[in-house]
Amino acid sequence: MKVSRLVAAAAVAGSAVLVLSSPALAHVSVQPEGTAAKGGYAVVNFRVPNERDNASTTGLEVNFPADTPLSSVMPQKIDGWKITVTKSKLAKPLEVHGRQISEAVSKVTWTADGKGIEPGFIQQFPVSIGALPENADQLVFKAIQTYSNKEVVRWIEVQEEGAEEPANPAPVLALSAAEDDHSHGSSAEESSDKSGDAEPAADTTEAADSSDGTDTTARVLGVVGIVVGAAGVAYGVLAGRRRAADAS
Repeated sequence: MKVSRLVAAAAVAGSAVLVLSSPALAHVSVQPEGTAAKGGYAVVNFRVPNERDNASTTGLEVNFPADTPLSSVMPQKIDGWKITVTKSKLAKPLEVHGRQISEAVSKVTWTADGKGIEPGFIQQFPVSIGALPENADQLVFKAIQTYSNKEVVRWIEVQEEGAEEPANPAPVLALSAAEDDHSHGSSAEESSDKSGDAEPAADTTEAADSSDGTDTTARVLGVVGIVVGAAGVAYGVLAGRRRAADAS
């Protein structure tokens, strides 16, 4: 009896853990493809799970931070979803590649043309963004999820340092350190070193060419010597015959 009661209690406790942990795992989040480096560009995915058993997710609205506006926001087309990009005037224009930008994307909205995200499924919404701020460690987006039964869930609560995770946390994109361009200099130095190492090979080639020329000259002189020697022998034979003829 004691064993069976312990097993039953463990099963109930395990079920409670799963039920309590499920909401924390089922919120809207954002993750980069690779890294999101400060000052660079990145493709990020807004991951939207369907938390309901009796409704589909038919809408997603992502609001971009106004304090760190992004000059470039380009969502990727997704079959079955209509995309609306909203721009707003900037209080302070941005200077990007030598030109002034007076407005930036403030919101991207995805609306399902069909069934949307059905129960038990998750959908990713890719967006190319940049240039990422250089003076921030993260970007906080506020997302609004709409269900087919008209229910609206607002993922807009900002995580406070040292506090527990809120019930409806906003998607947060962590930014990594800016990429280092010194590697190009190292590569150039390595190439220079390699070209320097290649110089003795060029000297060896020149020595080989010189050696080949010496061999060719020796061969020509040898052939000339043979010809001259043969001519001398022939001349000697002819001179001997003439002397014999004169004596007779």
